[in-house]
Amino acid sequence: MVRVAVAGAGFWGRNHLRILQELEGCTIVGVCDIDATRAENAAKKYQIPKYFTDYDTLLDRTEPDAITICTPSTTHAELSLKAIERGISVLIEKPMATTIQDSIKIVDAKKSSNTVVMVGFLERFNPVVKAAKELLNKGEIGSIILSYSRRIGSWPERIGDVGVVKDTAIHDIDLTTYIFGSIPLQVYARGGSLRHRLEDHIQATLTFTNGRSALIEANWLTPRKKREMHITGDDGVISLKFIEQELTIEKADAVKMPMIRYSEPLRLELEHFIECVRSKREPLVGVGDGYTAELIAEAILHSAKTGKPVEVLSYEEEALTS
Repeated sequence: MVRVAVAGAGFWGRNHLRILQELEGCTIVGVCDIDATRAENAAKKYQIPKYFTDYDTLLDRTEPDAITICTPSTTHAELSLKAIERGISVLIEKPMATTIQDSIKIVDAKKSSNTVVMVGFLERFNPVVKAAKELLNKGEIGSIILSYSRRIGSWPERIGDVGVVKDTAIHDIDLTTYIFGSIPLQVYARGGSLRHRLEDHIQATLTFTNGRSALIEANWLTPRKKREMHITGDDGVISLKFIEQELTIEKADAVKMPMIRYSEPLRLELEHFIECVRSKREPLVGVGDGYTAELIAEAILHSAKTGKPVEVLSYEEEALTS
C-alpha cells in the first residue's frame, strides 16, 4: 500500500481526498491545511487518522511515501522541494511553480532523487485527449497546421495568487506542446485585467517550426464555461470538448463522432500517480513538462506586458541569467 498524504484541504484538496479514499493500493495517512477547521473537517469527512496545520509536522508524523500538493500556487515550489529532499514522491498541482527559477530548482531536485515527481495537468488524462492523440499519431487528419484552444468562464473565487494564464490557459499551453511535440519558437499575446487584480483575459499566438501555429484564448469574464480545442491538419479537423468528453472528426467525405467512454480525468490522473509511485516509473507528465509550461506562460505574460513578440529560447536564457 502506498502511504499518501494531502497538503491543502480546499476545493481541489478535497477532490484529491475523495478519490484517493476510493483507490485500491493506497491509504491516506494525513492531511494538512493552515486553516485548522478545514483540516479537521476534511479528516472527519474522509476518515483520515491525522490532520495538521503545519506541513513539516505532517511529513514528520505520517512519513508518507507520496504527497499531493493542493495548496496555493505560490507555495508549490517550497512544499514540493521539502518532500523531494525527504525522498517523498510528489504530485504537484499546476502550475508546478510560479517562476522559471523555482521550476528549475524542482527539476534539479528531481534529478538527484529517486522519487516520482508528477505535475497535475489533468487534461492529459481526459479520455478525449487520449483519443485525439492516438488519431493524430495514426495520421487521421494529416500533418498538424494549427490548433485553437478556448478555455473561458467566470472567475473561480478560490484562485487569488495567479492570473488566468497560469491557472487556466496553462492547461492548453501544456496540451499544445504535447500535441505539437515541441516548444514554440515565439509567442505574441494581448490581454489584461478588467475586473480582477491579476490578468483575467489573454489571447496568445504560439508560432512553431514549419509555419505551424497555435491560438490560445482564456478568460475569467464570460458567464458560460467552455473548454474546447480544435486541431487543423492538412487532411481534416479534430475538435475536442473537454467537459462533455466529445470528439468530432471532420473530413472531406464525412463527419464522425467516435463513442468515448466517460471517465473522471482526476481519478485517472491519481490512479496513474499511485501506480507510478508503486512501480517507480516515470509519469506521463513530469517535471520537464511542468518547466516548459511555466516558461511559455512567463513568455506570454511578458509579451502581453510589453506588447511585443517574445522569442521563447532567448527569453529563457535572459530569465535564467538575470
